[in-house]
Amino acid sequence: MPTVIHYFDYKSPYAYLAQQATFDLARTTGASIEWRPYTLKIEKYLGEAELDAQGRDTRGTRNDHQWRRVRYSYMDCRREASRRGLTIRGPRKIFDSSLAHIAFLYVGERGDFSPFHNAVFERFWRRELDIEDPAVLRALIEECGFDGADFERYLHGKGRARHDAIQFDAEAAGVFGVPSYLIEGELFWGLERLERVREMLTS
Repeated sequence: MPTVIHYFDYKSPYAYLAQQATFDLARTTGASIEWRPYTLKIEKYLGEAELDAQGRDTRGTRNDHQWRRVRYSYMDCRREASRRGLTIRGPRKIFDSSLAHIAFLYVGERGDFSPFHNAVFERFWRRELDIEDPAVLRALIEECGFDGADFERYLHGKGRARHDAIQFDAEAAGVFGVPSYLIEGELFWGLERLERVREMLTS
């Protein structure tokens, strides 16, 4: 059975909604799934934004069309999250998720990544976790039973290089968004395409 490469980003609400279904895919088909982080460059297609305490955008680079897309996306994700018993609170800025992705790579190289992975998604979307703060990520890594000091060495050493290599390979394969699934060189984007992946695995 071929391996499925699954791309996610902690700052994507659509990726968050896809995680349980992806775990279920592995469980029900027996497929080997390789989770890989893909750090979205949201500002390239939706502009930059940062909200103050009153909810006003302090950057002002998004046009009206981009704001309509963003507002609809979060409304749609909250609607779907409520069906799954999940909480999605829109962040007040566009986060750089690369540090959290490097933390994921660190944990995944050393054991079961799922407790860390699930905690990052859940807490970030509750606005309870700053994924740009190395100290916060170290604390969560230690909470999950891994060596926080070793993580900091990884973060400033081979972790960034591995993150960047995954980013390069993803884009070479055509990845542009998450959740995405790559199976035998064929790319599927979006949770609604997961059934096509299942069909390929079971045909």
